[in-house]
Amino acid sequence: MTKRNTKVLSPKQHKELLSVLKARFENNMNRHKGIEWAKVEAKLEASPEKLWSLNEMERTGGEPDVVSYDNPNRSLREKTGEYTFYDCSAESPIGRRSLCYDREALESRKEHKPKNCALDMAAAMGIELLTEEQYRELQKLGGFDTKTSSWVKTPPDIRKLGGALFCDRRYDTVFVYHNGAESYYAARGFRGLLRI
Repeated sequence: MTKRNTKVLSPKQHKELLSVLKARFENNMNRHKGIEWAKVEAKLEASPEKLWSLNEMERTGGEPDVVSYDNPNRSLREKTGEYTFYDCSAESPIGRRSLCYDREALESRKEHKPKNCALDMAAAMGIELLTEEQYRELQKLGGFDTKTSSWVKTPPDIRKLGGALFCDRRYDTVFVYHNGAESYYAARGFRGLLRI
C-alpha cells in the first residue's frame, strides 16, 4: 500500500485557494508591480507542495501574497526565477500566536507551556520566518502589526544567549525588540515567507 501524500490539496481546495490568491493579488497590485498573475499561477500549478504550504499560510490567517520576483540583490547568475510570498495579514496571523520562539525554548519552560513554537510550526508548514530585513521590506508595502507583534528570525549569537527578536509597527515606525525565547503572548505570532 502506498502512502498518500498529505501535502497535496484536494481539487476543491486547490481551486478555492487559487481563487483567493488571485483576488488578493489583483486587489493589492502595489505589492507586486510588473508581476503577472498568469505566470505566478503557472508556477503554483507546477508546485503542489508549495501550494499546500500557501494553503497552510492562508488557513492560519497569514493572507499570503506575492511581494517579489527573484531577489533584486542577486546577480544575474544567481537569479532563480522564484516568486516570493509573504504573510500580508494586517496583524500577526491569528492561527500562529501564543508561541515561544523555538523547540529549545519550549522545552525549557517548566510550566504553562504553549502548544508549539514558531520555528517548528513554520517548518511543519514548509515556510521560513521573515528576517528583520524582510520584515522591514514588508512594512514598505503597508502598515502591518499595528496592534500585534511578530517573531523574526533571530541571529545565532542572540539566540545562544537565550534571546529572540520580534518586531511591530507603532507610531508609523518599525521597532525591533528582544525577549527571552521562551516567552509567548496572545498578541505575538510570526510571519513567514515562501519561495516558489
